[in-house]
Amino acid sequence: MADAEKKERTYNDEEIQQRLKRELPHWSLDNGSIRRKYRTHGWKGTLMVINAVGHLAEAAWHHPDIAASYAWVEVRLQNHAAKGITDKDFQLAKKIEEVVHWQPAKEGGALEGPPANDERFAYIKYD
Repeated sequence: MADAEKKERTYNDEEIQQRLKRELPHWSLDNGSIRRKYRTHGWKGTLMVINAVGHLAEAAWHHPDIAASYAWVEVRLQNHAAKGITDKDFQLAKKIEEVVHWQPAKEGGALEGPPANDERFAYIKYD
């Protein structure tokens, strides 16, 4: 079967809900997409999240819908070619979670992260 003829497996709503609960608890199913809203401390953080999501999506060749305002970014994923939620959506959502919520100070090592108690440097509101 040629690549163009291959149909990716789409998940039904119950399967999606189960996977989200197990793998991506801050994501939800909404109107045919899986979605997540990231809260930021302002425009700088919002732009950082948008750019991080854009980079990951382009590298994965899977393009989300993104909505944003001053202190939040909403990411919606759906495999438009497959007309549903596929493994691509779950994998990209996991990578987005990993990158946006990365806190090097919690890992130890040479990368310390921004000062934890200084709001001037805060940009993401971690869950």
